[in-house]
Amino acid sequence: MMKPSGSTEAVRIEDLDDAGVVEHARQRNPAAFWLIIKRHNQRLHRVARAVLNDDTEAEDVLQETYIHAFTHLAEFRAEARLSTWLTRIALNEALGRRRKRRPTVDAKAIEGMVAPCSAHKPDPEEAAALAEIRGLLERAVGDLPEPFRIVFVMRDVEEMSIEETAFLLALRPQTVSTRLYRARRLLREALRDKLATVFTDTFLFAGARCDRLAQSVLDRLAIRLVRKDTQNAATERT
Repeated sequence: MMKPSGSTEAVRIEDLDDAGVVEHARQRNPAAFWLIIKRHNQRLHRVARAVLNDDTEAEDVLQETYIHAFTHLAEFRAEARLSTWLTRIALNEALGRRRKRRPTVDAKAIEGMVAPCSAHKPDPEEAAALAEIRGLLERAVGDLPEPFRIVFVMRDVEEMSIEETAFLLALRPQTVSTRLYRARRLLREALRDKLATVFTDTFLFAGARCDRLAQSVLDRLAIRLVRKDTQNAATERT
């Protein structure tokens, strides 16, 4: 929130809402451009990635989106959400690129789709299992039919509302709900058997974890056996 005009305290640009940051961007403040990018990069990348199924092209879309947005800030109206305006630009750019090429399926990272299963840093075995699960999810999402994939990423990954998703894709809310339902069903069907196999190898108590436990047990056992031998020897002497 901006400080009252009579305040002598400087206002940090990071504390401004989107409308305030846009005003600074209109004045060519580099910090405002940087902050807009930082705030909206993740969403725009995921949306572009859902359309194009390619990380490199999605990154190109982001660059074009920001260039277009920053050179057309006069067209932004504060009554609209900046995220919605930027997402519309990114969607148009991504859809335009898709029309110029044949669709491809290239499973890359969709950041954040699989959260760590615990707060601790996973050991190598856990990390390998998580990586395998993440890869399965990425490929399954990438293999969804495009209309379902885009809706799934916007609704379940980016957590956009039905209304915003419908507005951005020019669909009826009911259509968004139907496509999301079908996307989730297709994912469940695609992952059911594969995940069942992966989970049998998930969080195994093996490898480094098993070695650490075994060594700890042996160390404690050695100490206890020495004590027992000492006690037995003392008993025999008495």
